[in-house]
Amino acid sequence: MAMVPGLMPNLRLPGPEGAPEQDPVDVIIEMIKGGEDIPEIDERGNVLQIEHADGSISVSIDGNPIDKVGAKDEEDDWFHNLVEDIDSAELNLISSDLIRGIDDDIRSRTEWIEDRTQGIKLLGLKIEIPGLGGSADGAPVEGMSKVRHPLLLEAVLRFQANARSELLPTDGPVKIRDDGNNGSLAQDQLATALERDLNHYLTATASEYYPDTDRMLLMLGFGGTAFKKVYYCPLRNRPISESVDANDLIVNNAATDLQNAKRITHRTYMKPSTVKRFQILGVYKDVDLSTPSAPKLDSFQRAKKDQQGISAENLNPEDRDREIYECYCELDIKGFEHKWNGKVSGLEIPYRVTIDVSSKQILSIVRNYDESEDELPETRSNFVKYTFVPGMGFYDIGLLHILGNTTNAITAAWRELLDAGMYSNFPGFLLADTGARQNTNIFRVPPGGMALVKTGGMPLNQAIMPLPYKEPSGALMALVDNMAQTGMRVGGTSEQQVGEGKTDMPVGTTLAMLEQAAKVLNAVHKRMHAAQSEEFQLLVRTFKEHPESFWQRCKHPSYPWDEQTFLTAINNCDFVPHADPNTASQAQRLVKISALKQLQQASPDLYDPVAVDTAALQAMGWANPSQFMKPVQERNKPNAEVQKAIADAQVDMKNSDARMMDSQTRAKESQAKMMLDQQKAALEGAKAQRDMAGNPQELENDRQHRLSQERVQLVDLAQDVLKNPEAFPLIQPLIQPAMQEIAQQGGLKPSGFGGM
Repeated sequence: MAMVPGLMPNLRLPGPEGAPEQDPVDVIIEMIKGGEDIPEIDERGNVLQIEHADGSISVSIDGNPIDKVGAKDEEDDWFHNLVEDIDSAELNLISSDLIRGIDDDIRSRTEWIEDRTQGIKLLGLKIEIPGLGGSADGAPVEGMSKVRHPLLLEAVLRFQANARSELLPTDGPVKIRDDGNNGSLAQDQLATALERDLNHYLTATASEYYPDTDRMLLMLGFGGTAFKKVYYCPLRNRPISESVDANDLIVNNAATDLQNAKRITHRTYMKPSTVKRFQILGVYKDVDLSTPSAPKLDSFQRAKKDQQGISAENLNPEDRDREIYECYCELDIKGFEHKWNGKVSGLEIPYRVTIDVSSKQILSIVRNYDESEDELPETRSNFVKYTFVPGMGFYDIGLLHILGNTTNAITAAWRELLDAGMYSNFPGFLLADTGARQNTNIFRVPPGGMALVKTGGMPLNQAIMPLPYKEPSGALMALVDNMAQTGMRVGGTSEQQVGEGKTDMPVGTTLAMLEQAAKVLNAVHKRMHAAQSEEFQLLVRTFKEHPESFWQRCKHPSYPWDEQTFLTAINNCDFVPHADPNTASQAQRLVKISALKQLQQASPDLYDPVAVDTAALQAMGWANPSQFMKPVQERNKPNAEVQKAIADAQVDMKNSDARMMDSQTRAKESQAKMMLDQQKAALEGAKAQRDMAGNPQELENDRQHRLSQERVQLVDLAQDVLKNPEAFPLIQPLIQPAMQEIAQQGGLKPSGFGGM
């Protein structure tokens, strides 16, 4: 028969279905008759020796019963319930002392509770309609406005939205940090599988984690303090990380932190059936509890219920939840005294005591320190404190404390402005007592209607005088705007106008303004990052103590986990938040990526473009950037078309160079030939002039003949140029004088060669 976790094993053995339980002696006799293993038992029924059918014998070496070897019963569990082993008088003394101390802790934070109560009202979440005059809601005049300025509510909602986007990403809040890995592929794969399955656990298996943390962030921004409790739940059989409202974690306000607090009391409200389940599992002592009494709600609890529209009193006692105190404290319990060098030292050591408030009975006492060889036990951490801004006492500063007074002032100004506008539009009046005998002094005149007023013969304007109400003041409206802007700046919710209307603002000034506006938010984000890291460390500790709970509810794990592999992986890796502690918003992340892209474009040889684009896609919210990138082989393979174009360009360049060289050679040859012809013609002309010095007609005929030859040469040269137009710039200076001379003589026009 399967054992129920936490229960003592039954000393009587079950028989066949429907048969009565059998005595151990009868079972042994049946074993002997059947030739099976024969156990040897003592007077208490413990098996000390077993004689097997094959002749071998199992003997207890240390004197402990063999049937308990390898089994972990309640006595072997270090964190089992000790209530049954403690005297009832000692339990009553512990209960009375703890309840008295818890009451003192509650009184020490009375003023803090009242501040939170007023803050709940300042949020303005409850619909308030102008009521009758003299009502208890604070409106002394009928119809007076009860609107509340949303400054505090806006700041709280903005903080919650931003914190949720950073601490609770869609793919999971955890990433693995493996500093000891030396590049082993197997270790990398194991770490990746661990990260993936842990994020699956927090998003799918522990489906309450995201909405519970989201609700915690709202109260963190509001009150400045919130807590997470990390423990193993015996009902759900898995580790739990749940939020605890600061109002339900009772700590004396004189304490400095959780580690140094004398008492930490978690106040919970459980259904009676839940308490009974814990009793069945042996987590709580199985005693009859009285009917739950009505809980004594403080002002904050009443205000919260009123804001939600819930009745503070449950009239049916059977439907009440049981108020439970789970107190983490240090005690010196008789029978479990601390010993130093074998002697009782009188040192108080850590315990967790669970008390039913209605009956004042202790349901469980459990050790709250690890089993080790250290003789000075240290308290186990069970809670994580999330801080908005560190306060002067144990409880921290939130937006309630930062913006509460400003919200009050703006709310009062808003109401004055609204009421002034109402009275300006609907003024009251004074009615002379002798002017009429009216049955009522309430006159409601509809548009286009009238009301009869008895004046006793007096003129109407003498019998009735309207009150001199003023219109809303412009100075008061300007003051309201100034208070709102100041509050937004202090609360870290101001919006710097850096785009519209300021196009000439330097980039450095814009970045400085953005950084200055985000300083408060950045500091809060870093505190939350540190707290979430501590929360994950407690979660790791719980998984180490219950490793099977990590994979038992995962239908498709990333790795075939077993206890040894899981413990090896979790010991080699650290769980850290996925959020970046240096980046508190998506806008800051995109600015960083933009700057990185500019650096990569300015120095392409210095940066890896794939790594830069991967970081950019991740910053945009894409979980798998590689899906948009080409395979490595295609990225490294040159483009065939580009390669062909480069080769064709190189061939064209070579051909062009060859044509240019050929044209230059022909141009030089033509130039040399032309120069020789010119020199020859000059010599012949000089000779002809000497021969025909005395005959002018012959000189003119000779000159015409020479010009005709030059025309022929120019025509031949022009034909060569038409065949090789690249050579025209080279020979143009040579033929220009001849062209000008021919033009002067009425021959060819120089512009005829201008288009070559």
